[in-house]
Parts: sequence; structure tokens; C-alpha cells
Amino acid sequence: MEFAKNITRVSALALGIAGVLAYGDVHAAAFQLKENSVKAQGRAMAGSASAKGDASVVVNNPAVMSTFTEKTIQADVTAVDLSFKFQGGGNAAAGSPLQQPLTGGQGGDAGDLAAVPAASFILPLSGDFEYLTLGAMISAPFGLKTDYDSDWVGRYHALESDVKIIDLTLAASLELNERLSVGLGVIYEHSDVTLTNAVDFGSGICANPASQALCFMPNPITGPYGPQKNDGVASISGTDNSFGWLAGVNLRPTDKLSLGYAYRSEIDHELRGSAEFTVPANVRAVFGPNVYMDRDGGGAKLTTPATHTLSVTYQATDRFAIMAEGVHTGWDSLKEIRIEFDNPLQADAVENYNWHDSWFYALGGEFALNDKFTLRAGIARDESPVATAHRTPRMPDQDRNWYSIGLTWNVSENFELNASYVKLDLANDPDIDLVSSSGSRLVGTYDGGADLFGVSVQYRF
Repeated sequence: MEFAKNITRVSALALGIAGVLAYGDVHAAAFQLKENSVKAQGRAMAGSASAKGDASVVVNNPAVMSTFTEKTIQADVTAVDLSFKFQGGGNAAAGSPLQQPLTGGQGGDAGDLAAVPAASFILPLSGDFEYLTLGAMISAPFGLKTDYDSDWVGRYHALESDVKIIDLTLAASLELNERLSVGLGVIYEHSDVTLTNAVDFGSGICANPASQALCFMPNPITGPYGPQKNDGVASISGTDNSFGWLAGVNLRPTDKLSLGYAYRSEIDHELRGSAEFTVPANVRAVFGPNVYMDRDGGGAKLTTPATHTLSVTYQATDRFAIMAEGVHTGWDSLKEIRIEFDNPLQADAVENYNWHDSWFYALGGEFALNDKFTLRAGIARDESPVATAHRTPRMPDQDRNWYSIGLTWNVSENFELNASYVKLDLANDPDIDLVSSSGSRLVGTYDGGADLFGVSVQYRF
């Protein structure tokens, strides 16, 4: 029984669950997404919680909804062209007498082209409720998608990682006076996680005193068991629905100046789903039928971080406005990921992560060429909360720089089209040097970045 639990712990940790839940898209720190407004993207998200005329304030700062005088519907979509390429190698059974170079290629481009949509609606009330504005929005605040070749050198750390977190936000804004409004909202959040990686069962068998003799029969070269000889595949998926909340304040001390503060709460998830193991027949003969069952149930807890946003918009002239923004993300909520399996022979998989809080800083502006067209641009610095020791192939996170441009075309008095382009460059090439629980050491460097192409429509009626 104890032998089975020890072997099981090796491959369960090899799943790298913490790596999947914790490390998201390259175009925002860790697995945080910011692609909920094409208009704000055009100025690197500066002013997203203080600028007028953007219906995405339902989630960015509901207090700003009070500045809307007409019913407004808005749809945004951003195409994210993500690229991640690895260069390096490593060793299986690292540090043991059976150590050998990892076989396989470099994994290809782990990134892909994906769409991030958002849709929002704002409804100003009238009559006895004229100081109240309601809003609703569907958005994706967190997400991850990376996919490597099945035979790459880092297969024991990651193959596919797919995390989708989708919010439905319902909010209300109350105008206390012509200079001050407050907002409050409730968030219904759905999470869906799928991840896979290879498992080096051979290294696990050789590392365990109860079975390592099998790796020397008749010798380590021709024997049926050993590092990279007995690979299997592990896959885990889970879903959950949970609730959170957000609040905001919008102060407009003059007609030209708008100040915004918004808070988004942590949201606790208890993911439930299944784990599937593909195990070679000769490995199954060692483990027996009750360990690494083809399909097993399991779960894990995940807490998405709280955020504090400070935002400023200054209308310098009738045509020119400048915006600035700072966002503090409380990644310290992510201390540990613990996977609990329904099978009593399957020991918990636990990995500790001590992430630090991070900041996002942005500066942007926009200039109205005429009544029809407005240009915008911005730059930003997005800090990563992930220390080098915790960087994984699922998301080799690193600080990044934003360079953004955007355009609005006022097609008519009530209808507008927006477009944006964002170039994201990593501040440095992320290095990887980590050892899996089955003893596979992966060492190398990533070259990555992303291009974001956004379009949106807004109609007021």
C-alpha cells in the first residue's frame, strides 16, 4: 500500500497541476487577461476605470456607468496571436546512476491564435430612479492556452494546458451628485480546466526501492524498465461555478478631470472533475489494477486574486485627453495547489507557490482628429508575480511591455467602430530550470511574445 502511494505521488505531482492553474496567458501577468475593451487596449488599458464612453466599465469600474445617458450595447473581440518557443534540453532521472539526456524535440510553438470576446450592456433608468444605472457584462478575466508537441523534451512537465474562466457581471451605479458616483456588482464565475502531460513511469519505478531492481534485469541498457522507456500520459479536467463581487468610485472634481477606483474580490473555486491515466501494460503489471485507474475522480481549490485599480483621465483640450492607470493584483492568494483524488491509493498532489503581488502601470492618450475619427496610443509595464524558481513550461511568465495604438470611427451619431493593435514584448527571455517529481530536469530559455488585434462595435439608443 505505501509503495503504491509513493509511486502514485510521483506521477500525480508530475501532472504539474499548480503549473496549469497558476500560469496563464503571456499577454497579461500570470493567467490574468485584460482584453475586455478594445477602446481601452488602444491606450494600453490606461483610463479603463475612469474614462467615459466605454461600456466595459461594467467590470472595470461600475461607478462610471453613471456617466452614460443612453442605453448602450457593446461587443468586443480580441484575436491573440501568442508565440512561445523553447530552446534547451535536460536529463531524465537527473542526479541518479541512470541519468540520461532527455530525448525529443523543442516542442514547436506552444502558442496559438485565440479569440477573447466580451459583451456589455448599460441601462440608465429614468423617473424616480434617474440616479441609478444598471449594467451587465460577459467577459473572460483569466485564461490560458499552451500546447506542445507530444514528444518534446519537456513532455514530463507539460503537454496541453487549457484554462477558461468566464464571468457574468451584474452591476449598478448610483449618482450621489453631479461630481460623485459609486458602483457595486456581483460576479458569477465559471471555471473550466484541462491539462495533460507525459509521465515517466520508468524513472518512478527505478527511483523506488521496492521496484528499482526491475530496472537492472538483466541490465539497465536492455532491461524492460528505465527512464523514458515506459512513458504514459496523464490528463486532468475540472469545472466549478462560484461568486464574487466588485465595487467602484468615480470622482469628477472638474469637467476635465475624472478619478476612478475599483476593487474586485477574490473568488474561491473548488474544481471537481476527472483524472485519466494511459499506462503501459508492463507498468500496469507492476502497479496492479487499482492504481492509476483509467479514470479517477478528483478536485482542487483555486482562488483567483483580488485587484485594486487606480485610474485618472484628464481632458486637456476639447480634442486631447491623457490617461494613467495602476492595478495592484493580490497574487499572494495563491499559496498552494492541492489535488485530492477519489482513489484512496492515489496520494494528494501538493505543490507550494509563494507568488508575490504585482503591479500594472499604464500611460495613454487619445486625440480627436475630427467628429468622425479619434486616434489613441499607450504604453504599459506589466509585472509578473512568478519567481524564477516557480516558472514552468505551462506558462514561462515574465515581466512584459505593452505598446498600443487604436482608432475610433463614429459611423453615425449613435454607432461607432473601434480597432486596436497591441504589441507585447517580454522584458527578458524567461529561463527554465526545474526538476519534475519523477526526476526529469528541464533547462532552457524561451523566446515569446504576443500580438493583439481587437475590434469592437458600440450602439447607443
